[in-house]
Amino acid sequence: MEKGYVHVYTGNGKGKTTAALGLSIRAVCAGKKVFFGQFVKGMEYSELKCAEFIGNLDIEKFGRRCFIYEEPSEEDIEAARKGLEKMGSILKTGDYDMVVMDELNIALYFKLFTVEEALEAIKGRAPEVEVVITGRYAPKEIIDVADLVTEMKDIKHYYYNGVEARQGIEF
Repeated sequence: MEKGYVHVYTGNGKGKTTAALGLSIRAVCAGKKVFFGQFVKGMEYSELKCAEFIGNLDIEKFGRRCFIYEEPSEEDIEAARKGLEKMGSILKTGDYDMVVMDELNIALYFKLFTVEEALEAIKGRAPEVEVVITGRYAPKEIIDVADLVTEMKDIKHYYYNGVEARQGIEF
């Protein structure tokens, strides 16, 4: 690709990571190389196994756990910061055609690093690298730098009827 664009998938609806993963699979099926880095998520989500089945896709998690009920620890902050540093290096090299920064917006929301630090990594990328950013609460600065922004809106979800997360669907 001559020019890489910045995609943002945000909002309170389900499907942000799924959309990024679908786009990643489309890219590798077109002969592209993809790096998929996950912030915040600590569980062993099923998509982490994807690279075992699909070539040209590298997946790494930089999260220890989710912060729904408590504040992030120093270890959580350190893991996220190391992840951002690694992704910044990957973005600069141009070794990958697409880089997914999964749950970057949540990492920003919980102040694991600053918006300025994230923007420095994104703006410092090789010009042909496509960047995909996911997570609720996309800050204005991330939206402003994006070329494409999609908001997933929660209209109805079976979770509200007591259905727990199911392996292969929600994780």
